[in-house]
Amino acid sequence: MSLEFPASPSVGDTYTVGARTWSWSGTIWEITGTVAAAGSIGTTELADSAITTAKIAAGAVAEADIAANAVTQAKLASTLSGVTICTSSTKPASPFTGQTIFETDTNLMKVYITGGWSNGTPHTVTLPIEYLIIAGGGGGGPIGGGGGAGGYLSATTNLALNTYTIVVGAGGNSGQQNTKATNGTNSTAFSLTSVGGGGGGNHISGGTSSAGNDGGSGGGGADNGTAGGAGTINQGSAGGTGTPGTGDPRRGGGGGGAGAVGTSGTGGGHGGNGIQNAITGTNLYWAGGGGGSSYQSGAAGNGGLGGGGGGSSNTVSPAGTGGGSALNAGGNGAVGDNVQGGLGGANTGGGAGGPTWNNATIVPRGGSGVVIIRYLTTDATGKTITGGTATTSGSYTVRTFTASGSLVIS
Repeated sequence: MSLEFPASPSVGDTYTVGARTWSWSGTIWEITGTVAAAGSIGTTELADSAITTAKIAAGAVAEADIAANAVTQAKLASTLSGVTICTSSTKPASPFTGQTIFETDTNLMKVYITGGWSNGTPHTVTLPIEYLIIAGGGGGGPIGGGGGAGGYLSATTNLALNTYTIVVGAGGNSGQQNTKATNGTNSTAFSLTSVGGGGGGNHISGGTSSAGNDGGSGGGGADNGTAGGAGTINQGSAGGTGTPGTGDPRRGGGGGGAGAVGTSGTGGGHGGNGIQNAITGTNLYWAGGGGGSSYQSGAAGNGGLGGGGGGSSNTVSPAGTGGGSALNAGGNGAVGDNVQGGLGGANTGGGAGGPTWNNATIVPRGGSGVVIIRYLTTDATGKTITGGTATTSGSYTVRTFTASGSLVIS
């Protein structure tokens, strides 16, 4: 049939031949409406259950299989999708070679091959993070060693959507003349444990002295050549040995730091330095050891970089200074009998400085720990993340836990 469109039409004029209608756009004749001719597929030509995945795979879909209203959004999702959604117990009963499924209970994508379903490829949503986990620093020993720094852990990992318990360890107590200093407490996160710093060794009445405690980093030994405590592998260093003397001179060893051992000296030994880490956006030292105390002989030891407290001395010798370049610097030691050593820096894991003689009270002096994570802000798109104090540093979001809590990723 030939078409004879009207000459000189106006915009909007129509022309109909049989079941087809055209409209003049001002430039061309455009066909309008939907036409279902013989052999074509329209809404009325589709029917329930006519098209199956197996027929599509086998090339067996014929015109007779197509009838009214068969294709719906649900059927497109469940029947015609390239991947069948199921569970490990509801896999297709009559699979065909090459059929792909995703099991919602195992998060495995599997393909049907000769002999059965493949082992599958796991698919999970994770958040890549960097972390820093620091335990509490140890207390200082009277006329003895500085406290060891809390254990230092730092690496990267991927966290699944979950709730994670974060425990931030407290600093250890400084001791009295006949009472040893205590270790700091552990910090834990993501199934990892950072070990509390070792308490410093103390002088005991009658001329005997104690060694420093083992810990994340070891506490410094007391006077008379007692040994410093050992550090934990890959978390910290050993404490320094106390220096022997004759008569009254007593000189405690410095507490170990995350990055260096505590020292011995002509006075109190210096605390070992911590390790630099820029997870917050600023390159700081973390987990410095406390300085050893000095009695009647030389200056007290300085705290290590990263929050180590300075050791104290009696009236004859100058006190040690606290370790800086940290989130919070360690406190300076004092001069006099029965005075505390310098505090370990809060939330640095710094060890406490050694006090002099019969320290009046037993109180926490080691620096508390901290847990910090950071992740690319763009990696959090589509996720909800809460917990800690959130700040930004360039392209990163930083979450800092100065006290125990929960990190929630959903």
